Amino acid sequence: MKKIEAIIREEKLGAVRKVLEESGYYGMTVTEVSGHGREGGLTLQWRAGEYRVDYLPKLKIELVVLDEDVPRMINAIVGAARTGAMGDGKIFVIPVENAVRIRTGDEGVNAV
Repeated sequence: MKKIEAIIREEKLGAVRKVLEESGYYGMTVTEVSGHGREGGLTLQWRAGEYRVDYLPKLKIELVVLDEDVPRMINAIVGAARTGAMGDGKIFVIPVENAVRIRTGDEGVNAV
């Protein structure tokens, strides 16, 4: 099993959620995060002058998938989240040793 962490633009959540559910993955965790990469933030103009926003709002989606589904899920997320502009986000794939469904006690792939 692998954990996929995808940092995406906020406005892309609906599209990403849709493709994941169409692929059979309904369980995910979504967290509001902020950060910056190469885009380096944003400069806004106000009456009093410039205001710099160094950390832009993003969403982090986390889901655990079967090893064989990793490439398909990555392609689905990229297809739904890509705008082609800087700041589209990143995807990280992390090994998962075990999973336990609290309600039933199911473990491993049965818990996913």
